[in-house]
This record gives sequence, C-alpha cells and structure tokens, in this order.
Amino acid sequence: MTLLKKVIAALALLPALACANEGGFPLDHAPDRTKDVASLQNGAKLFVNYCLNCHSASAMRYNRLRDIGLTEDEIKNNLMFTGDKVGDLMKTSLSPQDAKAWFGAAPPDLSVIARAKASEAGSGPDWIYTYLRSYYTDDSRPTGWNNMLFPNVGMPHVLWELQGTRKAKFVEEKDPHEEGRTIHKFAGFEQVKPGKMSTAEYDNAVADLVAYLQWMGEPVQNTRKRLGVWVLLFLGFFSVLTWRLNASYWKSIK
Repeated sequence: MTLLKKVIAALALLPALACANEGGFPLDHAPDRTKDVASLQNGAKLFVNYCLNCHSASAMRYNRLRDIGLTEDEIKNNLMFTGDKVGDLMKTSLSPQDAKAWFGAAPPDLSVIARAKASEAGSGPDWIYTYLRSYYTDDSRPTGWNNMLFPNVGMPHVLWELQGTRKAKFVEEKDPHEEGRTIHKFAGFEQVKPGKMSTAEYDNAVADLVAYLQWMGEPVQNTRKRLGVWVLLFLGFFSVLTWRLNASYWKSIK
C-alpha cells in the first residue's frame, strides 16, 4: 500500500473522531517537543515497547530513526526485538484476524495518526495526548477499560503499568435546559492504584510519545519549516527589489 493510500485510510478515521469527541470532552494541549531529540528518542522507545505490538507504522523504516540522533547499533540493540533488519518497515507481528477477534477491529496504522486526528476541536497531537491520559477502569467493558475522550473504545490501556489504575468520578446535576431532569457529569479521576510513574512523570512520558508520533507523520517537518522562513525572506527581498526597479524604470517616462 502506498503512502498516499495510507494517508487516505488515516483520514477516513476522522468521522470516528467526531463521534468519539462529540461528548464535548475538552482536549489538553500537547507540548511541542518535535525539536527535542531526547524527547523523540524516549518517544521512539515507548512506541516500540508499547504500541508496535499491535499497531504498525508501515510508512516508517527503522533506519529513519537516525534522523533523531540514534546510530544503527543503538536501533538494533534497543529498539528491535525480532529478526527485522534496520532498513525494514516498522510492522507488527499481530495478524489482522487475531486483532479483530481480540479487539473487534484491526488496530489502525500509526504512520500518520497525529495528522489524521486533527479536527476543529484541536490538533492531532492534542487529541492523542488527551486520549492516552483519559483511561479509567470499567468492569462493563470487555477489556476492563474505558476512555473519557473515546467512550467504549476497543483499545485497552496499554500504558496502565506506568500510570496505574484510575476510576472516573461522576456526579448528578440538574439539567439547566430542562426542568426536572438530571445529567451525569464527569467530576475527575480518582487514583486507585499507583503506577511506576507519578502523574507528572506519566504526562511527561506521554508528551514524548506524542512528539514521536507527530515527528513520524512527517520526519522532515522541521526542515520544511526552517526552509520556509528562508524562502519567504528571499521572496520578500526580491519583491522589494522588483518594486524599486519598476519605479526607477518608469520614472523617466512619467
């Protein structure tokens, strides 16, 4: 499948995003760490250890991680656990059939997920950052987990060991628009069991993972933005030069 087809497939997830966010759960702003090499390297490690088991990133090759400061030996020794070669695509060993049987649907490819999740509610990184920090335990769900941003999501909380387990608190409030009716309102999370990380450490790790997903969607984005500034300066300079040459040329005629 070509990259164009993968982009189209990822964009097809946008209707699902609208449904998932239609409850109005607010998005938190994701820190922009796409220029922080240490954050990108930590995000790559989290991605390989927690995401690549089920999700593919089949538009990305392992050797592209050299762009974030990793050597081929570091990639082989720390980020590759199968017989794949450094030049191979980042694919999962989970078959679509098993994924559908376990989760109800095959997990989407994450190559451009940070771009596909953008909407009028916020950017794609904001959506992922909020999503990975909005899980709570729910015994009514097959996986035992639910998510405030994406209610009844089929994906379990893969980072639960890091974050720990939490439950969502709800309160009953009077509906301001309809007398005699009450609404079930979210009132925050309650930590049930601590994880390996504190809340601040977990949020920091998720920010690194989101930064890597954002970078992976367009590895040359920082170069593009940097070159864009020089292109605009170049065009601006020659626009002024052309304007003054034009004025000088017509001066004698006027």
